[in-house]
Formats: sequence, C-alpha cells, structure tokens
Amino acid sequence: MSDLTPRLKYEHRILLLAVLAGLAGSGVALFLLWSSDYKTGTSVGVTAVIVLLWFGVAVAVKNSVVFPLRTLSGLLGALREGDYSLRLRGARPGDSLGEVILEANALAASMREQRLGALEATALLRRIMAEIDVAMFGFDNSGRLQLVSDSGRRLFGCSEHELMGCPATELGLAECLSGGTPRVVDMSFPCGSGRWELRRGSYREKGVSNKLVFLFDLTRTLHREERLAWRRLIRTLRHEMNNSLTPIQSVADSLRRLANQQPRAADWEEDLQSGLEIIAERSEALDRFIGAYSKLTRLPDPQFSEVNVGQWVRRVAGLEMRLAVQIDNGPPTTIQGDQDQLEQLLINVVTNAVDASLASRPEGDGRVVVTWRLGAGSLEVVVEDDGSGLKDDTDVFVPFYTSKEQGSGIGLALSRQIAEAHSGSLTLENRRDVPGCCACLRLPLGAVPA
Repeated sequence: MSDLTPRLKYEHRILLLAVLAGLAGSGVALFLLWSSDYKTGTSVGVTAVIVLLWFGVAVAVKNSVVFPLRTLSGLLGALREGDYSLRLRGARPGDSLGEVILEANALAASMREQRLGALEATALLRRIMAEIDVAMFGFDNSGRLQLVSDSGRRLFGCSEHELMGCPATELGLAECLSGGTPRVVDMSFPCGSGRWELRRGSYREKGVSNKLVFLFDLTRTLHREERLAWRRLIRTLRHEMNNSLTPIQSVADSLRRLANQQPRAADWEEDLQSGLEIIAERSEALDRFIGAYSKLTRLPDPQFSEVNVGQWVRRVAGLEMRLAVQIDNGPPTTIQGDQDQLEQLLINVVTNAVDASLASRPEGDGRVVVTWRLGAGSLEVVVEDDGSGLKDDTDVFVPFYTSKEQGSGIGLALSRQIAEAHSGSLTLENRRDVPGCCACLRLPLGAVPA
C-alpha cells in the first residue's frame, strides 16, 4: 500500500484514507449483522446501506479537502495570469482553512496594489521618457536593444517595435557600451548628428543586470550658448566703441566747422589742439580695449612645472605697495601649474581686493588677508577684503565689466580663464558675517592635466 500511495493522485489518496478510516467500524457492523439471526434480505439491505454510507462519507471527506484546494489553485492561477479581482469565500479567523483563505485573499489584494503601483510607475516613467530631451537606450548582456526612449527612437526614424532586439553594432552604439563616462562623443544617426555627452547606468530586469546608455545632445546647447555669447560680445563691443567713437565724431564735426569758419577766431588753434587731444585720447582708449580683448582671447596653454604655494603667495603679496597684505600661512604645499599664469591670476585677485578695500577705506586702514588650505584633493587659496562687497546683480566675471574708472574689465575674467585652464575654479562672493568679499581659488593637487 505504501508503494502505491505516492503514485495515486492527491484526491485519490484522501479518498483511500477516508475509506480505510471507516473500514474498522463498517467491518464490525457488517460482522455483527451477518453473525446475527436476521433474514437474508434484511442483512443484504442493511449491508447496502452501511456500504453506501461508508463510501458516501469517504467521498464527502475527500470533497471537503479537495474542493477548497481546487478553489485556492484557481485563485493562484488567476494571480499568475494577472487577474487580481478574485476572492475566496469562507475566510474565518481561528479556523485553519479560514486562515489560509484569509492569507490568500490578502495576498491577492497586496498583489493588486503592487500591480497598480507598477502600472502607475511605468506610466509615469514613459511620460518622463517622452518629455525629456535625452536619448536613452537599454541593452541586455548580449548587446541587444531592450529599451528605448522617444528621443532615441527619433534619432533612427523607426518605431519602437522595429528597434527592439537590434544589436548595438547594427545601431552604431557599440562604442557607447565600453570606455569611460561621462565623455563627449561625435556621432551620426539616420535622423540626427552632432556632439553628445555620453553617460552609462544599469538596471535589473528579471534578475538580470542590463546596461543603460544616455546621450545628451550638446550641439543645440552649444549653439544656443554660442549665440548668447555673440550677443553679449556684440553688445559690449557696441557700447565700448560708441563710448569712443561718439566723442570722436562730435569733436571731428566741431573741428571741421572750425576749419571752414572765416574769419577764424583768435583762439582757434587752442580749440584745434584741444579737439585733437580728445580724439587721440579716445583713440588710445579704443586701442586699449581692443588690446584687452585680444589678450583675453589669446591665453596660451599653461606650461606645467612645480610651484611652491608659500613662495608663490608671498611673492605676489610683496608686489602690492598700496596696502600691506596679511598672509596667514597654510601647510607647506607644492602643486603643478604654470608659474607665470598663476602669478598673474593671483595678482589680479589681490589687486581687486586692495582696490575694493581702499575704495571703502580711503584712509588706508583696510585689511586684505591671503591664506591657503588643503581640501579634498584640492588646494584652496582664499583672498578676503573688507570692502563694500558685491551688489546682488553683479557678475564680476563678465568680460569688460568694471566698476572702476580706469579698469579694463578683463582682470577677473582672465583670472578665471587661467584657473579653468589648470582644471580649477575661481569664485567671488560676499563674506557672510562682515562686509567685504571672499575670493576662493581651487586648484587640483593631482597630476598635470592632459
């Protein structure tokens, strides 16, 4: 019997066990029945009733066990197919079968909520992917496309169905799956080409890690920034040239009238000399402006060598004669940089700080402090002054902007350009607790930039 039991279906085993459970009682009843002096017809009738009751109860026991299991199986099958609307009846706490039904219904409700959340998240993701102007591609381990955004699809001029499953080599994206990121690449597609910023990520689907490729279109951004730069440049050039050409034109008209005047006035030679001096002065100012612009646009590449930070700061501070620049020594440090360019940068920053301090304190009791410290992989050189500070809408790094009567407006712009050529940065902001400005130059401590 034990050998046959595992081969039987579960419901057949339940039926067999129920039959065996009633075997003892039914057998005793039949034995007593046939061992008594009942008529044969009576014994046969009672035997039939006993056997029918025996097997009827066994079948009922089997159904009471199997039916809930079949119902539960139907619920689980519906959940597997994505139908979360079914619920089982008979859920009762304190009852073993009722608690199983309670848990099954709770599982269905939980999965329904999770499915709704997943659908909402997917809809939101698709909405975001449709709105953002970023080409996104998802590839599996074999390099075949599994996910694409609307921007990525538009690059190929194909539907999502046509692109799915295409290998990266066929799409021209194979090089995007390797190499360092972020980086800038030049790529051409059937419906677009230009310069792109490449970034990579990953996501998991069905327990498998896949690669995400993001392409940010830099071409339009560069063109837009280029147009804005040209507008700012033209506006600045027009303003500065008008400042010189307008008085030159006015004086030239006056001199022409003076030359044509008959008879000439007694002091006409003095007027002529004064007018020519004005023309010469404004011409020289215009020449200085053009020279300053040329200097800003022709900054040579830095020639890197070892720079002792302490010596560099003290040498620049010693060049300022109008105000004693205070030095708060930082840790002994050397960096790689262009000695001449870094000196020019710090001279511009210190000069700007001294000018601001003297403008606010003309009696000469102002204070300019230079110090340096080490940050996370970088050197920070800080120059603080006690001037009046910056106005909220002032951008001192705009070329040719200056608040000084004799300023050229390129000192800080050139200084920031030098800092960026050294893979660093230069910032200028108001001090928090006291009047004045704080200029912070950050330079890397690592290897020389390529």
